[in-house]
Formats: sequence, C-alpha cells, structure tokens
Amino acid sequence: MGLFKRKQPEGIDKKSQLKILFTSDLHASDVAFRKFLNVGKMLKVDVMIIGGDLAGKALIPIVDLGNGKYEVEGTQVGRDGLENIAKQIKNNGNYYIIVDKKEYEDMLQDKKKVDEAFRTAIIERFKEWIQLAEERYKDVKIPIYFNLGNDDPTYMFDVVNEDSIFKPTEGFIIQFGIFEMISYGYVNPTPWNTYREKSEDEIYKELKSMVNKVRDPSKVILNTHAPPFGTNLDNAPLLDKNLKPVVKGGDIVMTHVGSQSVRKIIEEYKPLLGIHGHIHESRAFDRVAGTLVLNPGSEYSSGIFHGVYIVVEGDKIKAHQFITG
Repeated sequence: MGLFKRKQPEGIDKKSQLKILFTSDLHASDVAFRKFLNVGKMLKVDVMIIGGDLAGKALIPIVDLGNGKYEVEGTQVGRDGLENIAKQIKNNGNYYIIVDKKEYEDMLQDKKKVDEAFRTAIIERFKEWIQLAEERYKDVKIPIYFNLGNDDPTYMFDVVNEDSIFKPTEGFIIQFGIFEMISYGYVNPTPWNTYREKSEDEIYKELKSMVNKVRDPSKVILNTHAPPFGTNLDNAPLLDKNLKPVVKGGDIVMTHVGSQSVRKIIEEYKPLLGIHGHIHESRAFDRVAGTLVLNPGSEYSSGIFHGVYIVVEGDKIKAHQFITG
C-alpha cells in the first residue's frame, strides 16, 4: 500500500457538494453492516466510510457432540437450533467455530490454535461483507472506504483486491472533487494493549506529516479513529486498576480518553470536518477550533446501526444528521 498517494473515486471528480454516510465500530456485527448497506442506498450518498474497528472481539466454540447435537456455551441444541444460534452470534458481532470434543480440548491447551481460528474467522467474515457489498451495489457506483481501527489486525488490509468496492484509506489522500480525506487508524494507548496503538508523540508526528501533504487544510476531511481529547466525543467510564468502572454515588464516573494529538492537529490546521469513532458510548458532535467533529457511536452487540449522514458543500458543512436503527 502506497504512502500519501492520491486516489480519485470515479464520478466525484468535479463535485463541490459531497453526500457522505459515515459509520464506525461495527465490530463484525452482521446485522449492523447490512443496515449500513441499506442506508447508503436509501440516501443515495456519494461515498460511504467505515472509520475502523471492523473486526469482532470473541470467537465462540460450537462443540459437535454427534448425532445431530451441538453444545454452545453450556446449552445443547439440535441442527434446527444451530442455524439460529449461528445467526445470533454473527449479529452480535462475534465469530464461531464448529469443532468436535477433541478439537475443543486441543484449543483449550494451545493458544496458537485459537489464534489461527480467530484469524480465519476474521478473514472469512470480512470476505463475506465484501461479497455482500459487491452484490448489493453492483448497479450503483458508491465506493465504500474503510480504515482499520485499534482492534483490527493489519492483515485485514490484505483481504481487499484492487478492484473491490471496499477501498482502504490508510496511506492515501482520497480526493473527493474539491475535498480531500486523510485517514489514521491508530489510537493513543488504551488499558487493553490492542493491535494498533501509538504514543501521542508518534500520532502527532505522523498526522502532521499527512496534513502537510494536502492542498488545502480547510477542505480536508480528517478521518481518525481516535476522537479529539476533551470533547463530547471521547467520554468513557473511568476504570480502576482492575479495569472495572469507577462508581460514585451510584453513578459511573466518566472521563475523557481521546487523543491529545488529534485535538492539536485540528487546532493547528482547522480542517473542514473531523469524523471519528472508537468511543462507543460517545455518540455526539462538537466543535474544536471551529471544526465540526462527529462520532456516530456504536451499539453493534445489540444489532443497532449508528451512522451519520453529512452533506459537505463548498467550504462548509451544509447538514449533518445522526441515524440510528
């Protein structure tokens, strides 16, 4: 993948108005992704963007007991019940693997086998999504741009072919007519030591290098997975040393967990728009140094789709609307 290469989507070369559907943190929820595809077509947008964290977080073993019986997390079902459970697992943003008793015991003893199964599941689900998008959008020219977030292994980039409807954004300046988009999926350190985390100094240096390549910062869409620090977009529960939420007076204590560097970049360059994710419970908009910043939030595990419809025109945001369903 090239560094700071410009890409121009077909059909958007002279647009001074741009209609965007943005979502983030789908975390492998099949139903949330399908809703995303439905909304994009319904609104007839110019471009669709997924701001990171496409991968799920759990792999659930389904043990084949033989004779048409299966065990899932302590519950036994027959073949008829298996299909419903598998569908529910996918809609909740998890993966599953069907194994016999010996394979299950082997996986309990060998973390490498679990990692391999997880990798296979992530790749297969992503391929399913790409195939579904290409089937649904074969008659319309709406590109789906995606970036990987902190919970996404980088090998997911390798799943996408050059001619796919899914188009990676990281390492590219995407040209949307008079607008440009730069994307960055790494986040400031978290308590969970996820795949893609960097220090604030590294984030600032790399973002600054990217912004310095654009033609006009005032017409830039800044697509960073981490939201700017100290805004409505980055409120999350304060955690204790055991990673449990701190509760005072019966209420969960909230704190700001976004990126100081992302905020600094916005303050210095004043891009047209900031689109962010990462903090699921902070569905919100705000302004940083005059720049509108948005986080659609996420309730992927409940099968709820969260997105934001944005109309950009000239040098301003003409409209933005949060969508939930």
